Amino acid sequence: MTVGIVLVSHSAKLAEGLAELAAQMAPDVRIVPAGGLPDDGGIGTDYDEVVAATQRADSGDGVVLLYDLGSAQMTAELAVESLADPSAAVVVDAPLVEGAVAAAVAAQGGANAKAVGEAAASAGVAPDLAAVEPSAAGEEGVVEKEFTLTNDVGLHARPAAVVVRSLAEFEAEVSIRLGEQEADAHSVLALMSLGARQGDRIVVRARGLQAAEAVAKVAELVEANFGE
Repeated sequence: MTVGIVLVSHSAKLAEGLAELAAQMAPDVRIVPAGGLPDDGGIGTDYDEVVAATQRADSGDGVVLLYDLGSAQMTAELAVESLADPSAAVVVDAPLVEGAVAAAVAAQGGANAKAVGEAAASAGVAPDLAAVEPSAAGEEGVVEKEFTLTNDVGLHARPAAVVVRSLAEFEAEVSIRLGEQEADAHSVLALMSLGARQGDRIVVRARGLQAAEAVAKVAELVEANFGE
């Protein structure tokens, strides 16, 4: 089971499209759109629909609700309050698109509701791309390897999500470097911000008990073009 996600929007099309996008990065997560008004599909939010969506999204591990505008927040909060167990769901203040992507990937990786909510909320902060600092040769516990990206569009959304999901199982701190910028390999948005494209050479650097295994996993993903 994974944490479920509900996307509360004034627009049914917006909620449905975003759910489709996020599902590409988190195929095992229940992502339920709750947008628009009933019957005519007009612009607005519907309390009953949000309640029903929250119930559908809950597989037993909790639900995170994201929203687009202020009144959608109010609808989402009222819906959570009406649940038999209000503690089973939480409304998170986050940018809807970026937050949905970050939350979906975190949920796919097995994070609990608190961590999924934190992932969504942190999507509102500009990705931390650190300047590369020279590493000491043979630094203990560090594994580093360079790869050339051969898939058509490099580290765009779906491949970045694949990397993050795949590294979640390893006990290691992993970063990916392109040129003079380095990103946390556990953040989809940070990896996408690198702008790594086909033909670019990236350096994967890992530290920790499973550093070698983590780097080997990235090598496997690059070799397979991230499954594209």
